[in-house]
Amino acid sequence: MSSDDFRTIWLKPDDPGVVQIIDQRQLPHDFVIHDLGHWSDGVEAIQDMYVRGAPLIGATAAWSLYLAALHGQFPREEVSRAADALLESRPTAVNLRWAIERVLQLIDGVPDGDLAARIRQDAEAICAEDVEICLGIGRAGLPLLEAIAERKGGGTVNVLTHCNAGALATINWGTATAPVYLAHQQGLDVHVWVDETRPRNQGTQLTAWELAKNGVPHTVIVDNAGGHLMQHGDVDIVITGTDRTTRTGDVANKIGTYLKALAAHDNDIPFYVALPSTTIDWQTRDGVAEIPIEQRDADEVTMSYGRHGDERIAVRTVAEGSPVGNPAFDVTPARLVTGLITERGVCAASEDGLTGLFPEESAG
Repeated sequence: MSSDDFRTIWLKPDDPGVVQIIDQRQLPHDFVIHDLGHWSDGVEAIQDMYVRGAPLIGATAAWSLYLAALHGQFPREEVSRAADALLESRPTAVNLRWAIERVLQLIDGVPDGDLAARIRQDAEAICAEDVEICLGIGRAGLPLLEAIAERKGGGTVNVLTHCNAGALATINWGTATAPVYLAHQQGLDVHVWVDETRPRNQGTQLTAWELAKNGVPHTVIVDNAGGHLMQHGDVDIVITGTDRTTRTGDVANKIGTYLKALAAHDNDIPFYVALPSTTIDWQTRDGVAEIPIEQRDADEVTMSYGRHGDERIAVRTVAEGSPVGNPAFDVTPARLVTGLITERGVCAASEDGLTGLFPEESAG
């Protein structure tokens, strides 16, 4: 899976009118390829989480704009309509907006007849760039794991992560998992504690699945076990991903990340966030006050999904009539983040830290 040729989104071979994705709702039991034949299919895939993870959401949006230009009777108008719908599909992940704005700026002044080809070229570039960015994150984060291994005399490096910030959340390699995959390939004794990550279980269904495919030792735990493991010295480092990071270092990630950061802080365990620069929101300073938190459907909490024999089933676990709140993300303040792992290196979770790595944004 972390091989160079793995991809989470691609143009269907021999049919340039169809984009293909992995239907991640079917994992870990079934590996299903899903076709996107119209830009509205891309909106559905993002909203209903066929695809998820900020970088993959951005790439899906770019490919959806390609489909709009390719199939629309009036390509520019169709691209504009698709962009508006895509922007509303999920509010928290900043890559969505970034990819759409990038494509729209790129095609300004391009003749209608050339729109599809130009957007396709950029969608392919976005995907290729993300692979290199994730490898850069892996190379930047690897020394953190190597230092722990050296300190432990070659003993097991225990990493705790939350949600899925792996290859399935990106185009390949992942963000939080990239250092782990590189460490494993280099022969380090690395083990991952995988939070189940309620309510959609993206840890158990996605992270554990891809770690197993890559042969990385791991153990699935319930969400609330993380603090206990930290108290007993069973966690050396926490690495999570993020869907949006402010210019001051606050990070929005899957609900429950904040609690892991608090537990890590209380137990003097380093808490790192791995992020591509495309997830940095340079216009936002206060994550708690300014980042919109997506409120998702109650069914994600009241229903559990799995397999019984050969049948995929849904089971209601909450009594009818009980109100449900389902915020999809929380914000971890920069003060709780030991450092940010980017494709340009590791920095402090602060404006000075980020602009030190990305000086082109310092004037913002």
